[in-house]
Amino acid sequence: MMENKDIKIITSPISRADLAVFAHEGYGDVIKAVVDIRQGIMAVGGELHADEEVLLSEERGSARADTWGINLYPAELGDGFIEFDSMVNIKPAFGNRSRAVENTVIQKTIREIVGKLVTS
Repeated sequence: MMENKDIKIITSPISRADLAVFAHEGYGDVIKAVVDIRQGIMAVGGELHADEEVLLSEERGSARADTWGINLYPAELGDGFIEFDSMVNIKPAFGNRSRAVENTVIQKTIREIVGKLVTS
């Protein structure tokens, strides 16, 4: 597991430029993120979505039902900015049986939260 110092919990808006810096430090053009849809926060910068999910759980009390893994592409606009794909999204107990976020209401909530937390 990655050290927590590399993962940042985002509770107030950051710029796409800052997000791009975090991405560059990790995978280049993409950054992994986990969004807590109940608290309206997200963790970014982990090597694995699971690392971010654990940090949100330990430091912010996030529940498994509320955390969803996504990938962000800071250089992309529109639908290309967010990719709903992560192993942490496989949650049969919560009605999600694939790596994708299958529930469109949850997808909409994630888009809204990311839209508030990531500014131009």
